[in-house]
Amino acid sequence: MSNEEYRKMCKDRFENLFVLELANNHWGSIERGTKIIEEYSKVVRYNNIKAAIKLQIRDVDNFIHKDYKDSNDLRYIYKTRATKMTKDQHKIMLDKIRESGCIPMATAFDEVSVDWAVELGCEILKVASSDINDWFLLQKIASKKKPVIVSTGGASLKDIDDMVKFFMNRNIPLAINHCVSNYPTEDWEMQLNQIDFLINRYPDIVIGHSTHEYADWSNSMLVSYAKGARTWERHVDIPYPEGHVQKSVSKYCSLPEQMDVYFKAFHKAREICSGPKENRRNVETKEKKYLDALKRGVYFKKDFKKGHKLTVNDVYLAVPLHKGQVSSKEFMEGDVLCCDTKADNPLLVGNIGGDYLKSSVCRAMLNDRGI
Repeated sequence: MSNEEYRKMCKDRFENLFVLELANNHWGSIERGTKIIEEYSKVVRYNNIKAAIKLQIRDVDNFIHKDYKDSNDLRYIYKTRATKMTKDQHKIMLDKIRESGCIPMATAFDEVSVDWAVELGCEILKVASSDINDWFLLQKIASKKKPVIVSTGGASLKDIDDMVKFFMNRNIPLAINHCVSNYPTEDWEMQLNQIDFLINRYPDIVIGHSTHEYADWSNSMLVSYAKGARTWERHVDIPYPEGHVQKSVSKYCSLPEQMDVYFKAFHKAREICSGPKENRRNVETKEKKYLDALKRGVYFKKDFKKGHKLTVNDVYLAVPLHKGQVSSKEFMEGDVLCCDTKADNPLLVGNIGGDYLKSSVCRAMLNDRGI
């Protein structure tokens, strides 16, 4: 597969894709997870967005070492155990995601979970920042030939380079997200210039932004899109009922109304950044007419007879520009007058003829502009 073919494959899969991750594995509750999917799929549809809803899948019985299965001292182990779901429960969730019109996706944290995710119909697999150099897991994921998104987090450049080569050499569609693994992330910690760095270093894959900021839901979208990010990921959640073990939604998570703002900022960014990057844009007629009104026209300094050969000393420049008048752009020394002219009159294309009258396109353009 050529670089161009690989680039197109990645673009087709990932461009303008939003990944919505169910925070805290929706606390292992089918009811809560289903409600989150229902609420966010509505926001996705209303905003005409291509979105994947992402689960976290772990084979909890084997993921946690036997000596720590009952530990409450390590937060990650406690939450992993508290949010445990069976394979059949994950199937219910993934079926619901498909029914909602979103793309089923999962972060698989171990090899058994990769098998589950693919068997249950996940179309995209995610590699968490912490697993970017977990070669046991990456080998397993690559064996499934599914599209992959990887968050960079605090990974070293060598880790990222090695991971990119690993998936590209296997022709597996890949996107990588600039990500700062601070939960939540302050605005000054976001380092969105890293998007430029990743785009320049890995031109054949889609670069995105996995984000955990909490102060604003527009600015990071506008900036990241303008810098070239083309896939985005956010944790999503809904409020918790009174008495729940988690008292409130984490700062790094987005609520449905906040994702609505985020999606609308995406559409605004596309509108503002529209136009080609590879070549000069097409200039609209109204813009050309506006600029033509600002051009200076060529005027005669004194009377001249037919046959006079013009020099720059024979004319002066001033606004307004008249229809059919030669502007500062078109004037050329050596043009010969084909009729008598008067001082302070405009130099019209008909006064000199020549190449301007030979071209119907040029003649029409000059006769159409000005007052």
